[in-house]
Amino acid sequence: MRITFLMPSDNLTGGNRVVAIYAQQLIARGHEVLVISCAPDRLSLRDTARALLKQDWLRLRQHNTTEPGHIALSGVPHKVLERPRAITAADVPDADILIATWWETALWMHDMPASKGRKVHLIQGYEVWFGPQAIAQVHAALQLPNLKIAISSDLKQTIEAKLGHLGIAVVPNAVDLTQFTAPPRSKQDSPTVGFVYAIATIKGADICARACELARQQLPQLKVVAFGADQPSAEVPLPVDTAFFYRPAQTELKQIYAGCDAWLFGSRLDSFGLPILEAMACRTPVIAVPIGAAPDLLGDGTGVLVPKESPEAMAAAIVAMCRQSAPDWQQRSDKAFEKAHAYSWSDATERLLEVLKP
Repeated sequence: MRITFLMPSDNLTGGNRVVAIYAQQLIARGHEVLVISCAPDRLSLRDTARALLKQDWLRLRQHNTTEPGHIALSGVPHKVLERPRAITAADVPDADILIATWWETALWMHDMPASKGRKVHLIQGYEVWFGPQAIAQVHAALQLPNLKIAISSDLKQTIEAKLGHLGIAVVPNAVDLTQFTAPPRSKQDSPTVGFVYAIATIKGADICARACELARQQLPQLKVVAFGADQPSAEVPLPVDTAFFYRPAQTELKQIYAGCDAWLFGSRLDSFGLPILEAMACRTPVIAVPIGAAPDLLGDGTGVLVPKESPEAMAAAIVAMCRQSAPDWQQRSDKAFEKAHAYSWSDATERLLEVLKP
């Protein structure tokens, strides 16, 4: 089949990684794949001047860097528009399948002729993050007539609770089991926890950081590690002495995960939460809020679920897990590994192709 993906941008987010992996998997099966993305947004001259006056170096770096995203790094066929604008039918070749990966791209896709392919909306989030003004547009995009695929049952339930039955299929994300893996290990003498750092409030890094600070009141020796695509900011301070890795190479991630006794996931809004599965694949038990795929992945005792917006509950779980006996921790570590490695991207791709059948 000829398959085209439409993306708003190429970056290092989990959603882009998912598309890159699907593209690689589909090409390996003999399909012809093209990913089309918009040019990266740039700050206007006025906004650049304001950022300079405020010495807002973080905003300037984020909007004026051209670091490659997951699509570029994957090596799959990739077309980038010459400037930030909507993707139109003239940009898209004729194909069998056309897949939108964001609400805006679903709106663009709707106006394209049937020759561009059967229209599919790969829903990777309930994308109302930009406030009330975006909700009506997101809902309109979700209600368009096309084949809809969500990446978790929680995401499907969240959307259909708002909009009614939409016939959304579910194809859960997997993890690259060659990239994310680790040999058996014992619990460390100096307990260590980690989390993904991001400034965006929805990612909940502040919850994880506060939980670590509270846990240190009972575990003064607790070590904290974090990584992320944002440089640490006073807006979301890291715990003292956190070992922080800025934009680590993909090959380094498994060492970061495997260097922890527990991984924290405190997101306020997430459609899946790939770091949960990545940590589990590296034999690291996860302490998470019940967001995204966390209830499905951890609800059977593989990890620990804690209430939303509660650093206190997360801190108590950190202390409890770090004080587990070595055999109990080992059992939880092995169980996390087995669950993560029971479902691969090859399995997910086969499920995707089954759903895409006419």
